[in-house]
Amino acid sequence: MTELLSAEHKERLHEAPRGALRIADVTAYAVSVPLPEHAQVRLGVGRTVKRDAVVVRVRSTEGLTGWGEAHHGRAPTAIAAMVNDSLAEGLVGQDGSDVVALNRHMARALQLTQGSSGAAALAISGIDMALWDLRARAVGWPLCRLLGGAPKPVPAYAGGVALGWDAPEALADEARGLVAQGFRAVKQRIGDSVERDVARLSALRTALGPDVAILSDANSLYSPRDALRMMPHLSELDIRWLEEPFMPQEQRRYADAAVYATVPLAAGENLFTRQDFAQLIAAGAVTEIQPDLSKAGGITEGLRIAGMALANGLDIHPHASMTALNAAATLHFLSAIEGGGWLEADVSVYNPLRDDLVRGAPQIGSDGCVRAAETPGLGVEVNQDFLREHPPIPGSAYRRD
Repeated sequence: MTELLSAEHKERLHEAPRGALRIADVTAYAVSVPLPEHAQVRLGVGRTVKRDAVVVRVRSTEGLTGWGEAHHGRAPTAIAAMVNDSLAEGLVGQDGSDVVALNRHMARALQLTQGSSGAAALAISGIDMALWDLRARAVGWPLCRLLGGAPKPVPAYAGGVALGWDAPEALADEARGLVAQGFRAVKQRIGDSVERDVARLSALRTALGPDVAILSDANSLYSPRDALRMMPHLSELDIRWLEEPFMPQEQRRYADAAVYATVPLAAGENLFTRQDFAQLIAAGAVTEIQPDLSKAGGITEGLRIAGMALANGLDIHPHASMTALNAAATLHFLSAIEGGGWLEADVSVYNPLRDDLVRGAPQIGSDGCVRAAETPGLGVEVNQDFLREHPPIPGSAYRRD
């Protein structure tokens, strides 16, 4: 990405072994892990019964390897097939350091058949992330330094598949445990009934006191009336934001909600490409922008989205995907951009995709912050035995009881 490289960076690239970034192969792996009963969380979309992911590997002809994560889209084998069958062959032999051109090449390759959003964006995201990892490894730098930043404390909130629709007392205990780990912010899933949502948030505020930030996520399950009824309670409980009260395409509902909102509105995890985010930002209703680097087009597109947000005075709080690969990439991204906000840390009770898939996953500090590793690339190493030992499990990751 020549427009982001200093002269020193370019020199380091030129000094890399000839052919070091020539792409030898691109492979996507669909993986699944079943969840034991004690680790299943009830959310608005159902009870979690497994975790899915799509892990992407890009290898160079000189033996370097980059890793990325494509969001599974609840169809991990389909997303992996799009990488392996529709995109991989066209990348072999290309210059892996020219990430912007390759991102554009992939988008154009899928434009006429799959479009630019949905599954196409997910597949491109995983490859793009792996290419940036490869590129940073080639020059021996952590990704954030290649992007123009440096490792620094990035505040994190306790999110992911946790703090679901449980009893208020149980949620209070769970949240206390997360604060004891170092978190200074937590996110509660809402979108149930207004009364039950208020009871859960009230229990958290009572348990955590005024100094811990509480965020809320309705998973697009609110009606306009629900959102209107909920706003006074969110304000009274000092809730930092209301995330995705509506479906992302329902811009009229967001515009109406912005008129009566007493807390900021957050959205973006279910949008794809800079064009979607340009519309979201221009509409003006949502002020907390949440792209997912495994869904929105990868790090390349994420940088463009961050630039638009910065130009409009908005902060970026990226959404987290399933594995520690996305977490590491997002941490480097937030360490490099201006206007970066919270990192969403997955705090699921049981998540081998976070704990066992890679070595060197980011960890929360006692100050509530996470720091990117100084090792090359994403700073994590993939356990390839894990990929072989966890083939995809058919069926939905969520079960409605």
